[in-house]
Amino acid sequence: MRGLIPFLKDAWRLIWPYYSGKSEERWSARGLLLLYTALKFSAVGINVLFSFWNNAWFTSIQEKNWDVFINLLLFGHEVKGSYLPGFVAFASLAIGLHVIRVYVAQLLQIRWRRWMTRQLLDRWLADRAYYRISLARTANGAATYTDNPDQRIAEDVRDFIGDAVGNTPGVLSLSIDLLSTIVNLVSFMTILWGLSEPLHLLGITIDGYLLWVAVIYSLVGTAITHLVGRKLVPLSFLKQRVEADFRFGLMRVRENTEGIALYGGEAEEKQSLHMRFTTLVQNWRALMVRQAYLNMQTSFYGQVASVFPYVAASPAYFAGKIALGALTQTAQSFGEVQGGLSWFVDSYATLASWRATVERLTTFNQAIDVARAVSFEGVRPEARKGDGFALHNASITLPGGKVLLEHVDLVLPPGRPVLISGRSGSGKSTLFRAFAGIWPFGSGGVQRPLGSTLFLPQRPYIPLGTLRHAVCYPGKMAEFSDAQIHQALDDAGLAHLFPRLDDEDVWSLTLSGGEQQRLALARALLLKPDWLFMDEATASLDPASETALYRTVAERLPHTTVVSIAHRPALAEMHDRHLVLERGQDGPGQLVEARPQ
Repeated sequence: MRGLIPFLKDAWRLIWPYYSGKSEERWSARGLLLLYTALKFSAVGINVLFSFWNNAWFTSIQEKNWDVFINLLLFGHEVKGSYLPGFVAFASLAIGLHVIRVYVAQLLQIRWRRWMTRQLLDRWLADRAYYRISLARTANGAATYTDNPDQRIAEDVRDFIGDAVGNTPGVLSLSIDLLSTIVNLVSFMTILWGLSEPLHLLGITIDGYLLWVAVIYSLVGTAITHLVGRKLVPLSFLKQRVEADFRFGLMRVRENTEGIALYGGEAEEKQSLHMRFTTLVQNWRALMVRQAYLNMQTSFYGQVASVFPYVAASPAYFAGKIALGALTQTAQSFGEVQGGLSWFVDSYATLASWRATVERLTTFNQAIDVARAVSFEGVRPEARKGDGFALHNASITLPGGKVLLEHVDLVLPPGRPVLISGRSGSGKSTLFRAFAGIWPFGSGGVQRPLGSTLFLPQRPYIPLGTLRHAVCYPGKMAEFSDAQIHQALDDAGLAHLFPRLDDEDVWSLTLSGGEQQRLALARALLLKPDWLFMDEATASLDPASETALYRTVAERLPHTTVVSIAHRPALAEMHDRHLVLERGQDGPGQLVEARPQ
């Protein structure tokens, strides 16, 4: 874990953008923050005023003054030249301000969370940072890997800001509570100083001795709490990670039910999940032990604090120097001072968890920055110089530095279908990614022509939502009629799914591998791109179905140039050009024209 000053700087970098000129919501955010702060400070004022009411009320009890007792309870009363409202007024005002304060806090929190989530999503998705982060753990010596980005965006942002609905403290409640605690502390320190009788000890007169007792008591408690609880910060950081890892393992099982069932991999999956959960339990037990030590210390500290001020002020009361009301006000003031100085003690576990959240968001932002900084490395997009795709002096490497292709110059002219084949592991799919302009490892340039291009990987991506959305993706559903979608599904061999067009389902689990690939081809038939790159996009189909679909693509998309990566020799007849990626055991491979059969 980093030191306190770097941590505070990290927290400030997360806080400031929402209230600065970078935020379009800055004025409403500042207004809500100011209103929330004012409401919090008003509660401090009511608390201070109530201490004087408490003094007068208990004094009326001691003096058995019924009229003053009833007036202070219901209507209000003048005490020593100052008017004190009745308890009913105090309670009504306090309740009203509390309700408004919580509502304002909730409104600010959800608006802040909405803005921060949008900012993180925009940065994570821009320049394909999400893709580059997933490819490697390091790039140029700087860490670009972060675990569970979904948790960092969904849960860590929530925990950083806070959730008044779920009673989860965050930066808003912690910071404003600290400020109000300081104001409350100063106010009651003044009151406690005035209530303290001078203490004569060893020939020395100590003014405001109760205040000094409260200060010393709180500082000792804070120091002990820090020594006991400091290990909570790394344990809380680890807790968020292992919880997310276990949840991710469960999600992987849910998404791959058929594959696990076919392999009979239940025992292996159970062992893997048990191992992840065992790590979670070990972390939980470490937290339990550390939390038990902390609870033991803070509970003892709190229990002593409940009677300590009465003990400290009792000599003056029993000597007849102060009334019962003054004793209770002294005890309350002592408790407020001690509580203010012990804010760190009381909030230690919360601060430890929140600090871990700040660390996770900071490292996530740093990973995005690094990923975006290298977004134009690798095979870079170049200005268009012709009508086709072209690689210029392109070298393609793996994340570990192994060279797949070196100094490749290749031109793919429009209107001439191309088949690229080669042994498994030779780098065909990586070449496919280089043509797409998304592969960040290597050098050289790729030229992409004007017009639309669609890339179909071997494992199609099927978004959440309706089947209509899945077919039209990444296009807009409103751009296509039912007749067009029906025709595309029919051509792809999925006409039986048309009645379910507007059904919402997890289609990546509902459809078989072959059906998913047919769905991807239906997209191509619907979107009609100028260029269609297919990386083993029909590998899950039988040869006859694969051939039939290629013929359908050629018939329905006569103006589309198809670039295929495939293994089956029969597909060569459907392409005008056949390139083979040849690669030996060592060294880079090379693209060569296939020999005529």
